Amino acid sequence: MLQITLDGPSGSGKSTLAKLIASKLGITYLDTGAMYRAITYYCLSNKIDVTDGSAVTESLAQLKIDLDGDKIFVNGLDVSVPIRTEETSRNVSAIASIGSVRTYLVKMQQSIAASQPIVMDGRDIGTVVLPNAPYKFFITASVEERARRRYDEQLHKGEKVDYEAIKSDIELRDYKDTNREISPLKAAEDAIHVDTTSMTIDEVVDFIVNEVRK
Repeated sequence: MLQITLDGPSGSGKSTLAKLIASKLGITYLDTGAMYRAITYYCLSNKIDVTDGSAVTESLAQLKIDLDGDKIFVNGLDVSVPIRTEETSRNVSAIASIGSVRTYLVKMQQSIAASQPIVMDGRDIGTVVLPNAPYKFFITASVEERARRRYDEQLHKGEKVDYEAIKSDIELRDYKDTNREISPLKAAEDAIHVDTTSMTIDEVVDFIVNEVRK
């Protein structure tokens, strides 16, 4: 079964790359980050403290996550757009550090991957979710470049944004993601490192697709 994993920090371009790679190879794309964001959005919308592990764990029994192409639904509600706000971005690391949440989503992700060829992106895909995947890539870019990308993305959506605030949020999220006790962000030992700071999207896609087709 063809399995391709893309791990890396926030704003490194994993999701965009994974979608294009999946399209080029004609296989399924699964945005695992959107799944964590969906739970984060649900908790924020229902006034559940994202740092309260017990409360978040209890909420898992009350929600159902469904995916349909690029869209993600929570209890039948399309949350594809609201999960991309800066508020959700600031709080998703807290949700992702809760063991019950990771167990809940990892099982779901592994089940999806077992039934079809797939490209999956996240922070622990190559190390925890699909440790035996034959193709693993660790995608990076400078903090400045990642902040610029996030700034442009939010600006395009018409949101009020501040570059320095976004940069600070990314640096804080990097720290939280790499230092959390459960499934910290790190490259798999056999992952190919790809620094996308000075590369175009097409260049990165072509590089990864060529590696897979070797």
